[in-house]
Amino acid sequence: MAKDIDWGNLPFGYMETSKSFVANWKDGAWDEGTLTSNHTITMSECACVLQYAQTCFEGLKAYTTSDGKVVTFRPDLNADRMADSCTRLEMPVFPKEKFIQAVIDVVKANLDYVPPYGSGATLYIRPFMFGSNAVIGVKPATEFQFRILVTPVGPYFKGGVKPIKVRISDRDRAAPHGTGDIKAGLNYAMSLYNIVDAHNCGYAENMYTDPATHTYIEETGGANILFVDKKGTLITPKSGSILPSITRRSLITVAKDILGMKVEERKVNKKELKKFVECGLCGTAAVISPIGQIDDHGKSIMLPSGMENIGPVMQKLRETLTGIQMGTVKGPEGWVVEIN
Repeated sequence: MAKDIDWGNLPFGYMETSKSFVANWKDGAWDEGTLTSNHTITMSECACVLQYAQTCFEGLKAYTTSDGKVVTFRPDLNADRMADSCTRLEMPVFPKEKFIQAVIDVVKANLDYVPPYGSGATLYIRPFMFGSNAVIGVKPATEFQFRILVTPVGPYFKGGVKPIKVRISDRDRAAPHGTGDIKAGLNYAMSLYNIVDAHNCGYAENMYTDPATHTYIEETGGANILFVDKKGTLITPKSGSILPSITRRSLITVAKDILGMKVEERKVNKKELKKFVECGLCGTAAVISPIGQIDDHGKSIMLPSGMENIGPVMQKLRETLTGIQMGTVKGPEGWVVEIN
């Protein structure tokens, strides 16, 4: 029985649910892990995560499909990406099959919080890991906690998908050969000052260039970037300091294999921006967020798709991927994992 929640008016925020998943690493091994109704974490004031930010996270969603099934989308890729993050941060990898099973178990334990089909809302799933024991010298923790919380969230866009205005930033979100390609909490801490400043200046996001030369477009503070040129080619920036978005990788497959589009993954010089006809951000939260205006230090680049509606190519990509997630469009084998 679904909870008595006003699904159509949910914010994109946190709501405590029935169960979370928790597992602990100690003495070189993970315990079995368990579902818990305790949503409070108690740790030493000297815990490594508090001193040296040894933490990473993931994000995915569960959906109710058109035929009433509850599913999630490509959790295997989240497990793989979290394994990469953990390896780079000197954290133990939570085994892939256990990761996927834990996602399934925690969604099953919160089925009454999964929004109904057509509501625009979804169940957001947040796996995360952190160093939990006291560490005062600069070194990795020896004890870790892996958790998965879930929370119902409303649509990222209230009132429909509207193009946003972004600016090219003078600041960097990642260092050359740094941690830009993993989902480390510290990457997002680095972007907080800049995103608040962007909002104060009337922008929805910052568009970052490569940290070495500030010549090539990379991504924003929380999403990968997509471009469409006059020939209808989908172009995505390529760099070693870009987070490998699961949504972006899925959209590339949709473009190539389902929509028959030409796709280029390459460096994108910021001088090319005025040549594109559509632009958008992509990620778990919004799928695709269209960009209508890019400001570059006093110069405004207005995308031909405009500030009123999402462009036709981005719209088709978005509709196709959300259709796969919601069960109205047939997608590649294994993308959608049924929960119930």
